[in-house]
Amino acid sequence: MAKTIPLHNNVLIEPLSDEERGTKTKSGILIPETVGKEKPDQGKIVEVGPGKRDANGKIVPMSVKKGQRVVFAKYGPDEIKVGDKKYYIISEDNILAIIE
Repeated sequence: MAKTIPLHNNVLIEPLSDEERGTKTKSGILIPETVGKEKPDQGKIVEVGPGKRDANGKIVPMSVKKGQRVVFAKYGPDEIKVGDKKYYIISEDNILAIIE
């Protein structure tokens, strides 16, 4: 993968597979998602931007870090492809929760 580094308070997220998200059982049965759900709403953070600047020009550090699993607003991310892999770039403001 080419190094893709998000700018400002953006985060690069790799969407979780159906099995990781719990929508596919170990035996391979795919559990249908709710109607209208177009994008995964969970993923793993691959890269994190430096943070956004406050009114004084000082960088406010990010509250999420590389490697964390997160839940994000399903209409918030922009989809990109790096090689054969699909990723999302999303603002930290659209991350709703950290999954532990």
